Amino acid sequence: MLQTPTAVFAFYAGALGLLLLLLSILTVQARLRTRTLIGDGGKAELIKAQRAHGNASEYIPIGLLLLLVLVFLNAPAWVMHLVGGTMLLGRLLHAWGLHSTTGVSRGRFLGMVLTWMSMFAGALAALAGAFSPLLFS
Repeated sequence: MLQTPTAVFAFYAGALGLLLLLLSILTVQARLRTRTLIGDGGKAELIKAQRAHGNASEYIPIGLLLLLVLVFLNAPAWVMHLVGGTMLLGRLLHAWGLHSTTGVSRGRFLGMVLTWMSMFAGALAALAGAFSPLLFS
């Protein structure tokens, strides 16, 4: 289960896609509750929802792109789980932290650190695979 690069990619693409959908729904619900059709109206609830969705929308695509490169390089499942799992956990923590408060929070901090670690690991693995094609064979 989840041992081939394609299956690992499919899992994280699906999970991160569902997270984006959930954050989108939460944003629409905040819009309805605050009766704000466009912008944020200066309403904290809507600002938090928009930023949680926007931030995920900014970071998830590069995470998935790096995972896709690792599929093409036939990276081992553990490398892909390291990159994808760290990205998923980071995005979940960040969304939870930002949904809780617009100020400093442990969730936001840990979420960003894990997201950056995932990007760093994915980028290094992609570069290593590009310069050493036998690395993942």
